[in-house]
Amino acid sequence: SCRVRDCHIFLEPFLCIGCGICLVGVNVASPTIPILNYCGRLEPPWFRMPAQRHRRDFISSGCINAAAFFMPIKIMKSLTKLQIKPQIKQYWLMKSEPEEVSIDDALTAPAQTVAWTGVRNYQARNFMRDAMRIGDGVLFYHSSCAVPGIAGLAEVASAAYPDPTQFDPNSPYYDPKSEHANPRWSLVDVRALRKTRLIALPALRAVPELAAMLLLKKGSRLSIMPVSAAEWQCIEKLIEE
Repeated sequence: SCRVRDCHIFLEPFLCIGCGICLVGVNVASPTIPILNYCGRLEPPWFRMPAQRHRRDFISSGCINAAAFFMPIKIMKSLTKLQIKPQIKQYWLMKSEPEEVSIDDALTAPAQTVAWTGVRNYQARNFMRDAMRIGDGVLFYHSSCAVPGIAGLAEVASAAYPDPTQFDPNSPYYDPKSEHANPRWSLVDVRALRKTRLIALPALRAVPELAAMLLLKKGSRLSIMPVSAAEWQCIEKLIEE
């Protein structure tokens, strides 16, 4: 369990969120059955029982699992609108110039992880800042080289955070208009998983199932773009051929 404010939250089997008034747990197995975790020391007026008895008779940590009928009416009404959506793994293609960071460089980096610095396109930045989650799959793509193509598989290894190169006057990615208090550019850490045989653009274009892939669209120049689950699976099969 972890300590939040004055309460213990049990992370299993509950998915916990903060409602601003109390701490609410939603039973993952039965999302329609809300459960409220109150610390015994709070002694809510609608559940009058000494704190010592809370700890002795209910849960040794000092918390009560109060059933839904103990909840204040406002909280119960708000929970009826709550929908628990499972997080679905996403997939991305991320371009890197091999002269700067190749799949080999990433695999030999500490923890096989590199910071994805230097992104200066707003849409690509938004993908990292707003959409990527830890564990998302990444196609490590070599660009601006003799033979561009997918060179390895990787995964997102961190949440987004400010790109330090935007504040470095000696960096080619320096942005004098970006402020420390309000950074303009973000990055994520990417963990390399393995090097693959190079899947060049002609090989990708030859697969009918990849016809809608953003990488293959005319005029597509984004350095970071989403990949569908079906496209990811197709490329995995292509790598293993």
